Amino acid sequence: MGKVLGDVLGLAAGVAISPLPIIAVILILATPRGRLNGVLFTVGWLLGLSALGAVMLAVASPAHASGHDHPATWVGVLKLALGVLLVAFGTRQWHRRPRDPSQAQLPKWMGAIDRLSPVKVFGLGTALAALNAKNAPLTIAAGAAIGSAGLPVGQQIASLVVFVVIATLGLLAPLGVYLLGGERAKTTLGNWKDWAAQHNVAVMAVLFLVLGLKLLGDGISVLTS
Repeated sequence: MGKVLGDVLGLAAGVAISPLPIIAVILILATPRGRLNGVLFTVGWLLGLSALGAVMLAVASPAHASGHDHPATWVGVLKLALGVLLVAFGTRQWHRRPRDPSQAQLPKWMGAIDRLSPVKVFGLGTALAALNAKNAPLTIAAGAAIGSAGLPVGQQIASLVVFVVIATLGLLAPLGVYLLGGERAKTTLGNWKDWAAQHNVAVMAVLFLVLGLKLLGDGISVLTS
């Protein structure tokens, strides 16, 4: 189980430091129903990651993702494909990054966050975790890594729980500051939001290039060993 955790911790960290969900939760916390909606957004995020990871585990187990303590060929192909996807996405993001960080613009949907109902906030958290083109490949790769390790079901579930918790730290940090930070929380969160907004594209580009190359290496290793 230790080797599996080593494989998925980097992927979980990649999900955790995604700037857009962090900006989203900070904006949600600044709304009149910030406490409720912030918790709902985080719960939705947890549910989205857990559901996608669980689906991957359910697919991997009966599909013989592991044999003789070695990942199946299709796991190597999947990691290779995800690696290519992430490298291509990271390269595209890097070329599209603003030369002047102060000119960076947030997605238009963020301007409507203060008008979202609690149900929609919950759905937004779920969607950003499970359906986002940036986070889903990392969660799928983590599920494949866990499912291909030949672990008992209990250890697979425990590994997925560790992945989900680590991948949620990026949201738990601003939520914790909001709930426990008192009067200084608003200033602290505002500074975090401004930095994340300015450097979002560059951070994501570097992140996906690094993780994409790791998945490429993992895929090649599975296919050639």
